[in-house]
Amino acid sequence: MENLLEVKDVTKIYPGGVVANYKVKFTVREGEIHALVGENGAGKSTLMKMLFGFEDMTEGEFFFKGKKVHFTSSKDAIENGIGMVHQHFMLVPSFTVSENLTLGSEENFLKVFINEKKCRQATLEIADKYGFSIDVDKKVRDISVGMKQKLEILKVLYRGAKLIILDEPTAVLTPQETKELFEQLLILKSMKYTIIFISHKLDEVKYLCDRLTILKQGRSMGTYDVDQLTQLEISELMVGREIQFNYEKPEQQYGEAVLAVKDIKYVDKFGIDKLKGVSFKLREGEILGLAGVEGNGQSEVISIITGELKQDHGSVFAFNEDITNLKIADRREKGLANVPEDRMEDGCAQTLSVMDNLVTINIHHFIKHKMILDFKKMRTYAKELIKNFDILCKNEDQEIKRLSGGNIQKTIVAREFSLEKPILIINQPTRGIDVGSIEFIHKKILEKRHNGDSILLSSADLGELMALSDRILVFFKGEIVANIADVKHISEAELGLYMLGLKRDENSVLEGVSYAG
Repeated sequence: MENLLEVKDVTKIYPGGVVANYKVKFTVREGEIHALVGENGAGKSTLMKMLFGFEDMTEGEFFFKGKKVHFTSSKDAIENGIGMVHQHFMLVPSFTVSENLTLGSEENFLKVFINEKKCRQATLEIADKYGFSIDVDKKVRDISVGMKQKLEILKVLYRGAKLIILDEPTAVLTPQETKELFEQLLILKSMKYTIIFISHKLDEVKYLCDRLTILKQGRSMGTYDVDQLTQLEISELMVGREIQFNYEKPEQQYGEAVLAVKDIKYVDKFGIDKLKGVSFKLREGEILGLAGVEGNGQSEVISIITGELKQDHGSVFAFNEDITNLKIADRREKGLANVPEDRMEDGCAQTLSVMDNLVTINIHHFIKHKMILDFKKMRTYAKELIKNFDILCKNEDQEIKRLSGGNIQKTIVAREFSLEKPILIINQPTRGIDVGSIEFIHKKILEKRHNGDSILLSSADLGELMALSDRILVFFKGEIVANIADVKHISEAELGLYMLGLKRDENSVLEGVSYAG
């Protein structure tokens, strides 16, 4: 196969001397699925942003179809046959599938009025051409995550892409949806489309990809045939040491219920029932996992527990005390710690320092007298957490937004885990971070379990949920459809059936709905 893309000595140095990429070189062959792997902060996203016209390179060259190219915008890249599907979907929720697919194209009349008939016909034709089953008339807010992923891929195909960049495409998919996506990607490969596949899931890389390029600290560690390396060897090249995800999890004696919700109901702004009378309890010393395809209620129940959303009906209890009407700060005072889903939007103050972000929930501990802060004590405390949680930063005064995603997440985890005997609410603890940081955070979660702390864990990564959880509640359309007490003996495929609403265990559900208060 001929090379479709050549990356030649590409370097990116940001103002201040931060090196994102240094003389990266590799080739992507026409008609292959090529994996790009590396730790968070290794330079994968920056490299793709430079190719896609989002950022300028400091030096180096890109060759596409044998010609040197330099795109100054994503529109430039798209017009030349390169498409990118981002990890966070770029869709308009209130528009239909067909309107989203053709948005900005010639199917729109005068760029103001949408020709719905032409949009619909174009969507049906391209979905049929590539064998994608998709409901063209539904609003995007009403379709599954798997269908949104299909729509994003169809969007780039519709605009003529021959090279498709996929950034963590399976992060929020069930095993069944992942399998269907892979089947469609292999069909595209057979049609001579070329795919760059960015993923932290090395089992997926091994299954799907032909070759892989490994980045470490902005430098290329080489390009290999996938069959040349084991998953262990890939992870060692990425992080420089062996990564272990098979954790020892001793049997645990659970205490009384420390967190409980009773008959929680919630209707969103579109009038959709997101929670339909959800009840469950979390016991002392237990990791309770929440599973479900995105949009089935698990995020809403967490937001209600932490006080970010107000339920329409029902109650929340912490340590047998009704906290239903308490403000967020008051819930924290009662012992709730929160690692939120969106670390940048909700988890940190981006322009403040690492130290400021670490002390913010304990700020009252650092007041000497007359509301004067003890900065020496704050600095000592921050340095200790930075060391204990292996946070890579220049020093405690560095702006948190300058850290890699994995180190920002470690900072948030360090802050929340520093509370004594809290109820830990953790939502997507390792989304979008590297394997080294994932392993570290997993071990910290298990340490808290060993110490008798209680953890409510929501994750789109089923492997993560199954490795860490003592029990798993499965959400589907705002209801709990399964209470999996024997996590060791359920497969990801079976869990996926519950998540897709194809299986329901009424008896198991009833065992998990008792509450305190």
